Amino acid sequence: MATSLSSMVVFGVTSSSTLKDKGFRNVPTLLNSHRPCGLNSVVLSPHHFNVASHRWPSRSSFSVRATVLQEDEEKLAVEHSFPSRSSPGTGGRDDGDPPENSSSDGLQKWVIKIEQSINIFLTDTVIKILDTLYHDRHYARFFVLETIARVPYFAFMSVLHMYESFGWWRRADYLKVHFAESWNEMHHLLIMEELGGNEWWFDRFLAQHIAIFYYIMTVFMYALSPRMAYHFSECVESHAFETYDKFIKDQGEDLKNLPPSKVAVKYYTDGDMYLFDEFQTARLPNTRRPKIENLYDVFLNIRDDEAEHCKTMKACQVHGSLRSPHSYTTGDAVEEDDLGGCVLPEIDCEGIVDCITKSVSDSK
Repeated sequence: MATSLSSMVVFGVTSSSTLKDKGFRNVPTLLNSHRPCGLNSVVLSPHHFNVASHRWPSRSSFSVRATVLQEDEEKLAVEHSFPSRSSPGTGGRDDGDPPENSSSDGLQKWVIKIEQSINIFLTDTVIKILDTLYHDRHYARFFVLETIARVPYFAFMSVLHMYESFGWWRRADYLKVHFAESWNEMHHLLIMEELGGNEWWFDRFLAQHIAIFYYIMTVFMYALSPRMAYHFSECVESHAFETYDKFIKDQGEDLKNLPPSKVAVKYYTDGDMYLFDEFQTARLPNTRRPKIENLYDVFLNIRDDEAEHCKTMKACQVHGSLRSPHSYTTGDAVEEDDLGGCVLPEIDCEGIVDCITKSVSDSK
């Protein structure tokens, strides 16, 4: 009897070890869309299982489920964007285990609340300035907005390259997505320049100097707290969406009688659409192909682009969860164990302070 029981225990342990060695790993999940980006929630999906491949998701490769803007939604509430990294019951952890320290979880919530309060205050201040200077000068306002909107993606990539140099955080998907976002914003800027938004020297002077200050601020913010930097960018993108949405509703009939921008026609309908799909992390590739027949269609698609940026920034606030939308079409994710040691080891951290702390602790 004892011998049989021992055999059963050994068999159970061996089976568990074998299953673990085989690596029942992550399978990408499809991205659903039901709510506007300012109100949606980013949900990690650790419970999806692919029967054909028999692979469970690994914690490092959880997919992000996001939502797609609905045409009939009007309001993006940045105040409710991202209350915490995890569900209330997990105590700030991703694996669903009981919280180890409720006081640290409460402290994290206070930190997030302070970060978001600062971001909302800064965003509201800039909005009031723009409302005063550009009350009835729409194209000039859009030019300033698009000049500023490109900046955070440059800042994100600068810090990410620094992390790569130090061996702290190597995530190619982040660099790909952020570059695609900057590419999209650049074409928005070219459209506004084609429409005459940069004719006055004062508008160019203001936009360029704000961009310099914004870049420096975002680099420091992203280095200290990527979550805070991404939320601030989400606030900016939410305001951009609301601005274009209001403009479309007020000027829609006039815009339908005007010819489209040549830059917009080329960007949205011609050539390689890889980068256009890349920044839309809440969609699978090739699922959005705009039509551009008049100036109304141009601004409608710019507005929808801002909504996609908003959702991507929301997804980025879950540390390490962002993935290129093109990676969902290539089957199972390739794990580091399958690369034969080609991937350099890294310290997974969030912010430069966290990276330094973990680097020192791992060296002991």
